Amino acid sequence: MKVGKVPENVLKRSVFKQIRTKREEVVLGAGVGEDCAAIRLAPDETFVISTDPITGTVKDIGSLSVHVTANDLASAGAEPVGIMLTVLLPEDTYESDLKEMMEQVEETCAQLNIQVMGGHTEITKAVNQPIISVAGVGKVRNGKMISTGGARPGQDIVVTKWIGLEGTSILAKEHEEALLTKYPKFLVETAKNFDQYISVMKEAAAAVKSGVSAMHDVTEGGIYGALWEMAEASGVGLEIDLKKIPIRQETVEVCEFFNLNPYCLISSGSMLIACDNGHDLVRELERQGIHAAVVGKTTRGKDRVVVNEDERRFLEPPKADEIYNVNSEERLEKQI
Repeated sequence: MKVGKVPENVLKRSVFKQIRTKREEVVLGAGVGEDCAAIRLAPDETFVISTDPITGTVKDIGSLSVHVTANDLASAGAEPVGIMLTVLLPEDTYESDLKEMMEQVEETCAQLNIQVMGGHTEITKAVNQPIISVAGVGKVRNGKMISTGGARPGQDIVVTKWIGLEGTSILAKEHEEALLTKYPKFLVETAKNFDQYISVMKEAAAAVKSGVSAMHDVTEGGIYGALWEMAEASGVGLEIDLKKIPIRQETVEVCEFFNLNPYCLISSGSMLIACDNGHDLVRELERQGIHAAVVGKTTRGKDRVVVNEDERRFLEPPKADEIYNVNSEERLEKQI
């Protein structure tokens, strides 16, 4: 397609036609020439906004873009209502590629009952791969919003599902042939399908009902980054047992192949929670079919410690995610 705004006929055919999920709160949605969207909220509800770009992968970019923003809103205790999309595409993009992205977006929105309210779609020389940036809008009852910084000393720290799910799925999809030189097909297929666990909306809803103090979805920087961010936002210390952090064997194998630290790998699909009765929450989550574990406690002071038997290490502020360390063909060849 040519540089510039996507033509109106393409916009109608491959973008607007894919948008079918509607919410009654949205009183002005996507349309030609519409630069804004409007939402009507009840008097006792708070408007919650989040934004995130997907830049680390092209595979399933439409689905991931929705899940990541919906997870941010769910982590605040909010119900996602709608999203605004900014889609930036390189010149070699076909209309069929755009249509496929929007089909992914709509399929995920339908699963989560989220409306695409509008956005902007453009072909530009500024990018060499598709980028989708999503602004999400949600609602929460007044006084019920949950922040990352709500943890208090002496609380349990709970991790849901398993760490590294998103990163493992991305790596398995983008480097499937390389991984098959070492691992059996069933392991690689299982790793690819970890994207089925990306949404945290179910565990967020259960956690909100249990009266948790803080929630944070585990994204770039992995579990170590998320632990640091929650502790820093809350002004607390941490004592975390490394062996209690839930991780799938497929993630261990994929990270070993690429010489990555799985505890610093992008982990959408896993939620970090601070609460008074972590074991009660874990039992409730397990009852709903969601794996979870108490991995440690918050402490007074600023020491953020991860314990591995007799070894103690201090957490540091998050750095670049491990997934970016496999974007070099030279490094990949060394692993093969």
